[in-house]
Amino acid sequence: MQPSIRAYRPADLEAVYDICVRTGDAGGDARGLYSSERLMGDIFAAPYVTLEPEHAHILDDGAGNPVGYVVGTADTATFARRYLDEWLPATADRYQAPPDPPVTPEESMLWLHYHPERMLVPELATYPAHLHIDLLPDWQGKGWGRGLMDALLAGLRAAGVPRVHLGMATANVAARAFYDRIGFTEIPVPGATTVTYLGRGTAA
Repeated sequence: MQPSIRAYRPADLEAVYDICVRTGDAGGDARGLYSSERLMGDIFAAPYVTLEPEHAHILDDGAGNPVGYVVGTADTATFARRYLDEWLPATADRYQAPPDPPVTPEESMLWLHYHPERMLVPELATYPAHLHIDLLPDWQGKGWGRGLMDALLAGLRAAGVPRVHLGMATANVAARAFYDRIGFTEIPVPGATTVTYLGRGTAA
């Protein structure tokens, strides 16, 4: 069978975790950076496919194996509340809350996990949806990222969502070039240094 973009299925969860960590270091491999290889997935991927699977799409290699995904939420404020009320209790046995302020890179990542209110950035309020997209390196640069994004945008449009945003590591210049090509523009957020915020309308 040929590679294709399809809806997320629960059987894809472990592959989603794997893709997330293998692309989690500003687009590079983050395996070995944290005490758990599932930490990044527990923040940036698994809560989306669990809480809002209707906005999760998989790039399938043609043999049933996920090699990329896009995940998102139609309403960031609602998602942040559900993360706090549902996802944090579901993962409570995996991690301990970090000190405040965090010191180490792992503590900083855990701080993101324990503070879902961080998603509520005033400058992004008119872009109610947000997303995360990741593809394994061999599948990048071949049009699949655009296809995944088209699938997500179509679902958001159907849900009546006008605009979507994302946050990306400023150091990930290849990702920035991709987002520029598909119509995202920068949203100024005072104080954001290592993260760049981008947004666009959901219209085709």
